Amino acid sequence: MCGIIGIFNHPEANQKIKTALALLQNRGQDGCGLASENELFTAKDLVNLPSFEEENLLGHTLHAIIDHIPQPLKRKGILSANCEVYNWKELAKAYGFTAKNDADFLLQFLDTFGLEKIDELDGVYAFAYWNDNSLVLARDLIGEKPLWYAHTSTSFIFASEKKVLEKIGFRHIQELNPRSILAYTISTNTLSFLRRSFFHYLPELNEDFAKLKQKTKELLHQAIQKRIPHQKFGVLFSGGIDSTYIAKFLNDFDYDFTCYTAVLNTDDVPLSVSPSDLSAAQDIAQKLNLKLKIKKVKLDEIPAYLQKIVPLIEDSNVTKVSVALTFYLASEMAKEDGCKVIFSGLGSEEIFAGYERHKQSANINQECVSGLLKLYERDLYRDDVLTMENNLELRLPYLDKELVAYALKIPQQYKVSASQTKIILRDIAREEGLPEQFALRRKVAAQYGSRMDNAIARLSRKAGHTSKSAYLQNFYQKPNLKLGVLFSSGKDSTAAAYIMSQQNYELTCLITLRSKNPHSYMFQSAGVEIIELQAQAMELPIIIQETAGEKELELLDLETALRRAQEQYHIEGIVSGALFSTYQRDRIEQICDRLGLKIFAPLWHKQPDAHLEELLHAGFEIIFTAIAAAGLDQSWLNRVIIKTDIEKLKKIREKTYINIAGEGGEFESVVLDCPMFKRKIKIQKAEIIEEQKNTATLVIHQARLLPKQNEK
Repeated sequence: MCGIIGIFNHPEANQKIKTALALLQNRGQDGCGLASENELFTAKDLVNLPSFEEENLLGHTLHAIIDHIPQPLKRKGILSANCEVYNWKELAKAYGFTAKNDADFLLQFLDTFGLEKIDELDGVYAFAYWNDNSLVLARDLIGEKPLWYAHTSTSFIFASEKKVLEKIGFRHIQELNPRSILAYTISTNTLSFLRRSFFHYLPELNEDFAKLKQKTKELLHQAIQKRIPHQKFGVLFSGGIDSTYIAKFLNDFDYDFTCYTAVLNTDDVPLSVSPSDLSAAQDIAQKLNLKLKIKKVKLDEIPAYLQKIVPLIEDSNVTKVSVALTFYLASEMAKEDGCKVIFSGLGSEEIFAGYERHKQSANINQECVSGLLKLYERDLYRDDVLTMENNLELRLPYLDKELVAYALKIPQQYKVSASQTKIILRDIAREEGLPEQFALRRKVAAQYGSRMDNAIARLSRKAGHTSKSAYLQNFYQKPNLKLGVLFSSGKDSTAAAYIMSQQNYELTCLITLRSKNPHSYMFQSAGVEIIELQAQAMELPIIIQETAGEKELELLDLETALRRAQEQYHIEGIVSGALFSTYQRDRIEQICDRLGLKIFAPLWHKQPDAHLEELLHAGFEIIFTAIAAAGLDQSWLNRVIIKTDIEKLKKIREKTYINIAGEGGEFESVVLDCPMFKRKIKIQKAEIIEEQKNTATLVIHQARLLPKQNEK
């Protein structure tokens, strides 16, 4: 991994790029370089780079794995790349290129073909290719290598890390979506984007289980093999099936490597539960004769690590930070041992279906694709900056291009059963000689297996904070991301917004589609009369987009609304209240991915009973605005739902099988008050229109805001 930086149409390009290169030195300490359109200089240290008067510059810091060849590189065009292209030798031979390493090959490849054959590249990359008046930025499809950019009315800049752009004075920074290639025209300071197709889960493979296992094993072994470096390397080791399989393969072929495990030290805590990852890692290492190094961190040592790690990953999300702690500590040990590369089992959960949400999904492979789309925001940037801070290159064989494409089409019955996840991988592991107790070890998330989540909870209570998120905000004052809320006026979209705000995300605006079709597949209609009042209660601006509500065509109106939110409020992502509807979620995801927006659905697959109970406990005042299900009648409308109503809904469910969260269209709702509201809403005039006994709608004619102190 390396650091890349570029700045265009800026009068202070030289000063800013030198500052940025200094900030990127952790990403590459084997050399650095600068290039203008006509000159190129490389050096061992930044102090030896000359100054440039030009307004357009490319820079690079080198972490050398394949030979020591400084960048940027110049032939017909100029390249600054952070890449590992595993098939570069084969492609170079096929096209008659004479290349020194994968970056040199990549430059010749782009000089010859432009972007025409980019899908032939097997590897991970983030690169900037400058040719005359055009600059192109691209990433690998899943987004293992990071790339951020900012575009102003006069200039354009990009870098491997967001914090670098912030520290040299840029705002409204966006992460380049891995499925988009960015083209910048230098003379006009304009951007355009080219979309790339992602992996598909259809058609399913029509092979028997034995053949599927054999092919999967071959692809997995190839994925590991092609990533093995000549330098010293290690494995991030949790004792789970993913890292264990990698370690067993490497051990079976006599590679010299070390496994690294980091956990909370609970030795001196009475009645404390020992980290499950520790015992699993020790048992497996002993059985397979693996070299294992363990770091036990004491509770009082963790705040000092948080002081460094949370700003490093630029995120105070509790799960991300909990995982980051164990990840960083293990990487720190690998750095001390002189490793240059480290393996991780990340990605296996998404391609082989290892999460609880996969077990609950109606279409498991579709759920796998959805998870892969989010991986660059959820895991990959965090893991990249943590390993780079320790001068390590991270390698992820489960995200290998060929393996992913194949695994996503494996029939879902070979991935998940009622009692087991990742069936095919576990079966392969047993056939390869891994003892059954290790092959079948139940999935334990890293933050729990290491006890780091528990550590943050204890530190939060000790510091007098009401939540882990509030505690972690002390280490990173900025919001994690700026989000727009896809808002319907109902309980789910409001609850999703509330959850994200509690997790230190900034809600910048509400976005609603006002549908003329009361039977829209996508958007609520009952109760939206008071949506502007809800926005006022939350003190958030609102974008209202009219739509005819025609199936599929209404998605174009949603895209228009999201573009408006991007332009007006610089949102970086969207929060959705989706619970179980893959129809809604997948269409929202497709639009957001196309626009480069990150998507958050914090309620996804949340159990309906728990969802309603938690809302009432948090202080949500909810009324039903429409009912359409046996067992419900107009008496449910226009009254605040209370705890006993949940019990009534459960009894109705026993007879009619309704979804008590309303996911089957049984009812629609409106929120009159919640912790995000600065004022509450009072309905003054409304009428109920009854179509039949179990179908009725509330029409709100008049409502107003009241101060909360007057609510009694």
